Amino acid sequence: MIAAPTRPWLILAGLALGVTVTNGFARFAYGLLLPAMKSEMGWNYAQAGWLNTANALGYIAGAVLTMGLIRRVRPSVLFAFGLVTTTAALLATGLVTALWWQTLWRILAGVFGAMSFSTAGALAAQLFHDDPRRNALAIALLFGSGGGLGIVLAGATLPVLLGIWGYAAWPWGWVLIGALSLASLPLGLWAAGQLRPPRQAGQTAPALPLRRMLGELAGYAGFGLGYIVYLTFLSAWMTEQEAGPGFIALIWVILGSCIFVSPILWRPVLARFASGVPLTLILTGIAIGSALPVVVPGGAALILSATIFGLCVFMPPGAITSFSRQNLPPDSWGAAISFFTVVFAVAQTIGPYGAGLIGDRFGDIGVSLLAAAGILLVGAALALLQRPLAGN
Repeated sequence: MIAAPTRPWLILAGLALGVTVTNGFARFAYGLLLPAMKSEMGWNYAQAGWLNTANALGYIAGAVLTMGLIRRVRPSVLFAFGLVTTTAALLATGLVTALWWQTLWRILAGVFGAMSFSTAGALAAQLFHDDPRRNALAIALLFGSGGGLGIVLAGATLPVLLGIWGYAAWPWGWVLIGALSLASLPLGLWAAGQLRPPRQAGQTAPALPLRRMLGELAGYAGFGLGYIVYLTFLSAWMTEQEAGPGFIALIWVILGSCIFVSPILWRPVLARFASGVPLTLILTGIAIGSALPVVVPGGAALILSATIFGLCVFMPPGAITSFSRQNLPPDSWGAAISFFTVVFAVAQTIGPYGAGLIGDRFGDIGVSLLAAAGILLVGAALALLQRPLAGN
């Protein structure tokens, strides 16, 4: 039996700050800095996409490593270690501008970010474990508020910094992101220390029923393939449409704010369904948000796109965490979420580089946004095939 922790909401806030660092900063701040880095380095879209593919390759390694360690090392230790090392990698990204070093830091941010992110869900699943509705809210808040805060902070500062100091100031953007990550460490590390599930020493975790989870796994793979295109290339696409730094900042703040409040929207859905329905609905929303600014050009469409996308994009991790919690025994949660993370990580390696190639081929990164929307809709259809795992 897992003991109920004291001060669960403060613990959740600390875990959410970990998500702020590993996702809001480590993965998505690059999209805000990409136009400046692409211009200053003379990259094409494929080269620009490569750095997020490098980050995704590191994420695969981190997810696989976490799967191997989760039975030997407490999730709280993995979370804390990943949080500290991701922060160090973000600071280092602003210190050396050569592509080789940038690739290394992006890979390391992926390795350590995956370690912290994939254990955050397993840790949050311990909160309110006797209250399904509160547990669903905690899981949704973990991913929504954590990621949303990171995108709001990055979106409100980085375009303005580049607008004032010019594209050559992009290394200082990474230094700023690293400093914000450092400020998140105390509460994040404290939260991890409050959650210490019993080790399963000498025991083997129940085998995951992977064949019966194929719908959810396939849907999550579609999420990994499609969502990253929007967050990688949105600022570059807006820059090509001659959007100013103030409007770019506004769009990202709207996006992050909607991510922040998205748990309120999705909490009842996550609590009600033990099937693939939540993931299907979420992926459909992400697809609509991705396609909308290309199909209906203009500032109003971009605002609506950021709103819809933001209300959905951080909820797939909450959906698979809730699915695991409702369908699997507690000692399988960490392994299940780690396996989902590996599937997601493999899928998202293709997205940024592939989208960059499509953008170079057509001379328009908007085509890549449409292709990503199509992939997300396929993932939504596959997730709809997922049924509850009866008997658990």
